[in-house]
Amino acid sequence: MTIPGHKAWQGAFGSWAALVAGAILPLSLSPFHFYPLAIISLLILFMSWQHVTPRQAFWRGSLFGAGMFGVGVSWVYVAIHVFGQASVFLAGLLTALFVVALGLMIGGLGWLLKRLTGPFFSSKDFLILLPIGWLLFEWFKAWFLTGFPWLEVGTGQIEGPLAGFIPLIGVHGASWLVALTAGCLAIVISQRKWPLILLPVVIWGSAYTLQSVDWTQPTGEPLKAALIQGNVPQEIKWDPQQLRNTLQLYADLSRQNWDADIIVWPENAATAFYHQIDEGYLAPLGREARGQNTDIILGLPVLDENGDDYYNSMVSLTETPVFYHKRHLVPFGDYVPFETLRGLIKFFDLPMSAFVPGSVNQPQMTLAGQPVGISICYEDAFSSEVLDTVPVATMLINATNNAWYGDSFAPHQHLQISRSRGLETGRPILRVTTNGISAFIDYKGKIQNQSPQFEQAVLTGEIQPRDGSTPYVRWGQWPLLISTLLLLALWAYYLQLHRRLDQ
Repeated sequence: MTIPGHKAWQGAFGSWAALVAGAILPLSLSPFHFYPLAIISLLILFMSWQHVTPRQAFWRGSLFGAGMFGVGVSWVYVAIHVFGQASVFLAGLLTALFVVALGLMIGGLGWLLKRLTGPFFSSKDFLILLPIGWLLFEWFKAWFLTGFPWLEVGTGQIEGPLAGFIPLIGVHGASWLVALTAGCLAIVISQRKWPLILLPVVIWGSAYTLQSVDWTQPTGEPLKAALIQGNVPQEIKWDPQQLRNTLQLYADLSRQNWDADIIVWPENAATAFYHQIDEGYLAPLGREARGQNTDIILGLPVLDENGDDYYNSMVSLTETPVFYHKRHLVPFGDYVPFETLRGLIKFFDLPMSAFVPGSVNQPQMTLAGQPVGISICYEDAFSSEVLDTVPVATMLINATNNAWYGDSFAPHQHLQISRSRGLETGRPILRVTTNGISAFIDYKGKIQNQSPQFEQAVLTGEIQPRDGSTPYVRWGQWPLLISTLLLLALWAYYLQLHRRLDQ
């Protein structure tokens, strides 16, 4: 079968197209929100893999990944250079290596797909194999070497109709539907099978209808909350001489909001160990808050009982304090994966960069009479870990420090990721950050109120706890996994049938 213009894709045009397609994919995500670009991006990638060898597919997939991650995670350079104080050259080199490593995963996917199919993609390949291939790439990326679940195309779909499917099959399911749509369009364009356009129409039309479904229901009365965004500069945050000013700042801002049921401080708002400031600061503040019928939860480091290890933690200043210790640590932020690197450059020896992970099973935290699910920093990027907190939790809290990334895409991307967790679980979220963007997020993943960046702010509003389970909370990724296996079995069956007919 002849593909119109396929010879152009075999030359340099196909490689350049793959690079550009990767570079535009992050524009489907926050802060740009052009969610249809994800379809166009994957469509171009799939077309660039048609009529090429496995080696060419590897090259084009790697170029696509270089464009995608080079634009989408450019904020890594900011963290290393501006706050890690590495030179421009070294920061650029480390960022480039990170981007290339991620891009090679997509290159490997292209190589594998061409090894399975040969030079030509059939309709079944576009409909089954390529969308599943992209899904497997996202799953692998979210798991490999502790995982990096960033730039998942399904996250950007929270802005569009496919948001209706996210409470059913999660963000990864939405990614698969985007890739399936791209595969359908590839067939329509290359093989002129126009009736196939009906499949995306049905998918997107039904998704739009699903957006009106409420999978969870309110429980209890709305609660008033205050999110304290101190905006203490990252450069001086851990300076011992700044500690007194920081503690006074957060206490004063909290006292101005004693009418709130819940007050939340961000990750490591208090820059001293819990035991160092408990009796003289935290305990009196907790008693004062309880006298006003207010619960405070705040972030700070906690030394373990042996005095050897320490946790990145949140603690509630309730009558009996309850701790949550961060379970999923950020490499090179919370800890250095290879201690031999520590000291080579300042970025590998940041303050408080030797945290240990908390236990999987930790006490349930209750605030203002409601069970809450806690996550710290990019823990909320891992959907399965947030699922561990529901359906018991009636609301979610995410406390983070986005100051490392300055005025880059990262804070906006992270906020969108947090929103997707609210939509998946049908739970409202209190999201507080050190310097923005703090936000009240409702159970549909919509932003009710948000703070400006790089300003001291107290964000106040109401949050309505909810109970019940979305299909995604009830079944997790099992429906998507089972569907993937069944579709792959169907693809393998048709492949064997085709080979028998050719003999």
